[in-house]
This record gives sequence, structure tokens and C-alpha cells, in this order.
Amino acid sequence: MARIAGVEPEQAGWFVRFIYWIVRRKVGRAVLPVKIAAHHPRLLRSVVEMEAGQMAARSVDPSLKSLAEVKVAMLIGCPF
Repeated sequence: MARIAGVEPEQAGWFVRFIYWIVRRKVGRAVLPVKIAAHHPRLLRSVVEMEAGQMAARSVDPSLKSLAEVKVAMLIGCPF
């Protein structure tokens, strides 16, 4: 359990709610790291830009990238 409570959608501004919508489409729910980063919208924007940059990188085949994400999540015990 995190020491800090995440920002709930009803407490969030329009930008954070938009990011939650995108995350729910991709993952299925608003995950805790995003909710915690939402306390500081500039930090959340930076995290989103970093993720977008990693997804846009073309040096590795997208299917191999997805497979690596699943493997790393399994190794560290990530629930999503």
C-alpha cells in the first residue's frame, strides 16, 4: 500500500481526468503510480511524455517491446 493517497477523478482537474481516461483505455483502470503523480500535474505531464517517447521509439519491434514489458512486470511482481 502506498504511503500517499492517489488523486481520485472527482478531485482532479480536466488534464488529470483526460490522462486517467487514456490510462483506463490502455490498462483497464487508473493505476496507482499515475494517481500519485497526479498530485503534481507537471510531473504527470513529464511521465506521460516519457511513456509516449518510449512507445514511439522504433529501434525495437513493437511486439518484442510488448513481450519485454510483460516479462519485466512478471519479474518484479507488477499486478498490471
